[in-house]
Amino acid sequence: MTLLRFGTAATPVGTAVIAVTERGLVSLDIDDSPPEHVIAPLARQLDAVVARDDSTVAPVARQLDEYFAGERTAFDIALDLSPTRGFPLAALRAILDIPYGETAAYGEVAVLAGAPGAARAVGTACARTPISIVIPVHRVVRSDGSIGRYGRDPDAKRYLIDLEHRVAPGGILMRSEHRRSTRSP
Repeated sequence: MTLLRFGTAATPVGTAVIAVTERGLVSLDIDDSPPEHVIAPLARQLDAVVARDDSTVAPVARQLDEYFAGERTAFDIALDLSPTRGFPLAALRAILDIPYGETAAYGEVAVLAGAPGAARAVGTACARTPISIVIPVHRVVRSDGSIGRYGRDPDAKRYLIDLEHRVAPGGILMRSEHRRSTRSP
């Protein structure tokens, strides 16, 4: 049986409910409802015993604080993606490769995940990601550059993109725009 440890951390975009297993971070959900609303379904899915353990999730909370302070552009956290399978897993792995301060269109992520034409499936993977912020689904935007939705709070997506834009040198460019702008004339 899996041991699921969880805790919470305040962030500028809401309360982060953080859950870890022995493999790593399994869930980071921005949700201002009671943590049990996030943890109970996850515990059932993993057939896990649950324990509140703020000390175990403290390293994740510290890295989130550093991220929101503009002091961290990459997370150094083991991830437990075992609940995610198939194309959603491939999409989330491709999203992990989007550099800080840049964005990629849903269609670009589909290509990187090995399924050209699966832009809508990328959107579904983003909407259902178990690990917000650390898996930067907020960096995935529409092909026209507009930000699209972000779970229950599109303002949070705008906040995260703006944060990275302020911190990253050169601001945010979609990958295809970056490739066009860095080609030799």
